[in-house]
Amino acid sequence: MEFWSARELMGLLGYQRWESFSEVIKKAMVASNLLDIKPKEHFRETTKMIVIGRGAKRLVDDYYLSRYACYIVAQNGDATKEPIAAAQAYFAVQTRRQEVGDLALVETARLEAREKLKETEEKIERVVYKRGIRLPVEFATFKDKHIQGLYGGLKTNDLKQIRSIPKKRALADFDSHVELKAKDLALAMTTHNIVGKNIQGKSLMEREVVDNSIATRNALLDRGIVPESLPPQEDIKKVKKRRRKVLPSVSQARLLE
Repeated sequence: MEFWSARELMGLLGYQRWESFSEVIKKAMVASNLLDIKPKEHFRETTKMIVIGRGAKRLVDDYYLSRYACYIVAQNGDATKEPIAAAQAYFAVQTRRQEVGDLALVETARLEAREKLKETEEKIERVVYKRGIRLPVEFATFKDKHIQGLYGGLKTNDLKQIRSIPKKRALADFDSHVELKAKDLALAMTTHNIVGKNIQGKSLMEREVVDNSIATRNALLDRGIVPESLPPQEDIKKVKKRRRKVLPSVSQARLLE
């Protein structure tokens, strides 16, 4: 971790007296503690030798400050000092950039998971078609069995009503990232077993998808995640539209088609 000397930072932030600046540091340490961030990991007390005149030297108190500590110190400084005001503005901009960057990562991960689920759904549709589930209504029932297994008996339409999702929209377009991954896993396991065990017939394939969906649900419950209690996420179409406004990378372009 990078550290900066508080003695050196003091002048840059417009403070002339160590006594005044050390009080700002103490306030910053209290603020960190209130945020459940261990001050000792970011504010390390130390000493340094300084020249005080005619070649004489004296040992003085100092702190090694992490990047986070510098941020908290600036936030607790005297905003009437121009350097402090500038530092606060700088950190505000950097924080916003970080937030935007984090949001982009989250949204991209969700878009990728949605596309992966579509691919898995298309694959299982081809697999079950060859083994007896051919009519659209039969495949809709098969998918609903999957949803019931994953969501504790709730059907697709039940979830749409609970989450205020339009009837004609796909439930997965409002899923969280963890739900998308859970659905993908349950259906991928079902495809694997249907092919590997050569399962034939509608009832046996429905039993298989239910078993795998319940197994996936139990794994989520073991980690404290209750699928039906998860809140609906922003419409994936709106996410795509927003991401289009940002110049997409080559890897993102497919997601926005």
